[in-house]
Amino acid sequence: MSYNTLTDLPSLKEEHLPVLAEMGIESLSELRDAVADEAGAKEVIDALKGVGPKTMERWQGILADLDDEDLEDEVEAVEESKVEIVEDDDDYEDEDDDDDLIYEEGEYLARAKPELDPADAAMLKKRKEISKRRPAFKRQEWHRYARLGEMWRRPKGIHSKTREGWHRRPPAVNIGFRGPKGVRGLHPSGFEDVLVHNVAELEALDPKTQAARVGGSVGTKKRIDIEDRADELGIRVLNRMG
Repeated sequence: MSYNTLTDLPSLKEEHLPVLAEMGIESLSELRDAVADEAGAKEVIDALKGVGPKTMERWQGILADLDDEDLEDEVEAVEESKVEIVEDDDDYEDEDDDDDLIYEEGEYLARAKPELDPADAAMLKKRKEISKRRPAFKRQEWHRYARLGEMWRRPKGIHSKTREGWHRRPPAVNIGFRGPKGVRGLHPSGFEDVLVHNVAELEALDPKTQAARVGGSVGTKKRIDIEDRADELGIRVLNRMG
């Protein structure tokens, strides 16, 4: 099988392309360089949903077998697929804004970003680091009785070693595992997550700091109206259709 684009790789889906684009990976050659070392491979695995170590090993084997000529042809194909911006129009103002890049229909479009002060941006980064090392809290003896499930429940038994924090017992939920207070409750993008059910509620949002999440009870027709109006107001919708 020939590998000419990123989506030719096994288990690499269209939904992964925007994530890779944010990491600066838009071609097979760039992916090969990014996963050349263990740290880079782990970063890609953490970023892509549904991609694990076995899939990464398979990708690394495929990319290692590709010839440099094939990779150069693939890079040229990617560059030709982008539509260049024409600056003849007087409406075009910001030449240095990467978010204004125009792509063909179906390609990745940059999402709106919140306006954060440096302190909040630093706390968001810190929260992400804390979340990565936070253990998975599972219910006491979840491995022993399948009927219990893994969802966390506070241990209450008078003889519970987990409650007492004994060595070699699963970690228990503790206040020390929380993230920074200043950004607590914010969406990972940095926006304040606001639930909306109609266009009127959408009008009250601040597109600089707030993003909309359409309620689950909203029908398709009204959801389309909300998303269209959000695009006009420049408001990001966190759970868009499709």
